[in-house]
Amino acid sequence: MPKQDNIPTFDELIIPTIKALKLLGGSGTVPEINEKVGQLIEAKDLILQDDELQKFKKRITWTRTYLNKYNLIDNSSHGVWSLVNTGIDIQSIDTSDIFKTVRKLLRSNKQAKKELKALSKDTIEVLNSEGNDDWKELLLKTILNISPDAFERLTQRLLRENGFTQVEVTGKAGDGGIDGKGIVKLNDFLSFHVIFQCKRYQHSITPNQIRDFRGAMQGRTDKGIFITTSTFTRAAVKEATRDGAPPIELIDGDLLCEKLKNSQLGVETHMIEQVDIKKEWFDKL
Repeated sequence: MPKQDNIPTFDELIIPTIKALKLLGGSGTVPEINEKVGQLIEAKDLILQDDELQKFKKRITWTRTYLNKYNLIDNSSHGVWSLVNTGIDIQSIDTSDIFKTVRKLLRSNKQAKKELKALSKDTIEVLNSEGNDDWKELLLKTILNISPDAFERLTQRLLRENGFTQVEVTGKAGDGGIDGKGIVKLNDFLSFHVIFQCKRYQHSITPNQIRDFRGAMQGRTDKGIFITTSTFTRAAVKEATRDGAPPIELIDGDLLCEKLKNSQLGVETHMIEQVDIKKEWFDKL
């Protein structure tokens, strides 16, 4: 695609965009993706003026559109973009095929577009009647069966969907249980750093684990989030809110399921219409 500047064309940005998402843990907001792509293509010297920055943003927007139409990436209602398959082999990507396929698609009818964007993931349907939490049990079992890395990416994605930015998974041996960090921006003037720990446990979290996590927080931040697929003992909940100690937000398995449902991450809800015939109404005619 011909251009009159040094900024890569939108099809040349396809590979860098996928690389950026992989480096971001499989998902990211538009500013995070743009920044990471800019680093990958070493665009610091290319995008110095506002007009060139706008060209770059416009082209990478088209890149995301093409990748979305080709079913390689997806976006949520909260503006978070994610790889459909985090294990995608970049070497196998044919950018010319993406360009030709999507260009043809854009010229075709709406039905063809819907077919190309059909979901490739398996969907588990759970009929959820009032007060029935069977879906949560099934969801937690599903989460327990994914890899530790996948669970960390899920946590990362969940935090992004709920307003966190610059979310990174940093967990490594000897890091005191710190699995990642992020920034919460309350308004244009105030933001704070948060670190998180995520545990796929079946047994309850104890106060000792809360204390260990708080110890790892020392000198890094005063805000922490502990996420688990299990539950917290009463003593652990008390320890998390102990007077004089930095508070720790707790998300147990039940709340985790609710947040995943509300964010529509791996969970779809369907409204079921119920029709009731009110016989007494007719009796009054």
